[in-house]
Amino acid sequence: MREQTAPLEPEVGQAHISVADVLAAKARLRRYLPDTPLHHAERFGVWLKLENLQRTGSYKVRGALNALLAGLERGDDRPVVCASAGNHAQGLAWAAWRLGVTAIAVMPTAAPATKVAGVKHWGGTVRLHGNSYDEAYAFALTLAQENGYRFLSAFDDVDVIAGQGTLGLELAPHAPDVVIVPIGGGGLASGVALALKSQGVRIVGAQVEGVDSMARAIAGDNRAIDPVPTLADGVKVKIPGFITRRLCAALLDDVVIVREAELRETLVRLALEEHLIAEGAGALALAAGRRVAGKRKCAVVSGGNIDASVLAGLLSEIRPRPPRKPRRRTPDRLRSGQTGRAIAPNFPHTSLIATAVEETPR
Repeated sequence: MREQTAPLEPEVGQAHISVADVLAAKARLRRYLPDTPLHHAERFGVWLKLENLQRTGSYKVRGALNALLAGLERGDDRPVVCASAGNHAQGLAWAAWRLGVTAIAVMPTAAPATKVAGVKHWGGTVRLHGNSYDEAYAFALTLAQENGYRFLSAFDDVDVIAGQGTLGLELAPHAPDVVIVPIGGGGLASGVALALKSQGVRIVGAQVEGVDSMARAIAGDNRAIDPVPTLADGVKVKIPGFITRRLCAALLDDVVIVREAELRETLVRLALEEHLIAEGAGALALAAGRRVAGKRKCAVVSGGNIDASVLAGLLSEIRPRPPRKPRRRTPDRLRSGQTGRAIAPNFPHTSLIATAVEETPR
């Protein structure tokens, strides 16, 4: 582990986000993105929020689209540049295509071919640079500064966080008692927690062993980590964001650390038993679910953009254990059409004010 610390507390600007911002994001996105379905995975005893069926195959399009729409409302129609290993870049490319904005994605040279192709498909410009996300990130910042582009973080941006939180609003009418969310930089976990804490829902994060920068940051260790190789390449973050680590520390009930072998087996079981294709990060919340108590558990399948060769290798190599036989009772169901307390824009525990610069290094 390198002795690099988390980004210094930003010097200028105020970043304020509350559940009201999530509600505003929902109003913006309603005409562009349909609600994604819920699926009851009986063999796992968990409900699944299927963001692998979202546009571009990942929840990331929520935050990217909300950020562009909010920017246009403020009169900001500059070209947008991002650094991404794949899903954020694809979401931004789709959103930019939909709104007529120019998008540039800086991606590491080893980015999955399917994700590079996805960005290009929607008209985004791809710049392959560096051997790691950090090198791509630094180059993207340089492009933004030299050309006057808007830089859009994959997670440490209030508009992005609010957009990701719309996933939580879609779950609210079904009254889960716990929602399990994968964590990389923390944008999804922060947004979902903002949306659901007013209903008393427990929010549990999931990370992979050796790729647990958020769990360490919450515990007070803000040094950068050197992530180990993992199937969940979408959550390999060395340092969580300034805004997101404060939101997660304030709002998450727990963070579960999953072993790599558990993650790989869960992904294969999803394909064979539930007939659902997920990428590594997409199966992470479900892998953590066995260690989370709850009668109405919901795990977010955050994405399904996995290379065909990787999936084929997993299916040929891994033989999952037989599932447990079902109990002789009616499964607990999420309560369709019933809500807990109303989601109030002024709920006291769903607001965070943090001093922040416009662009916080990862």
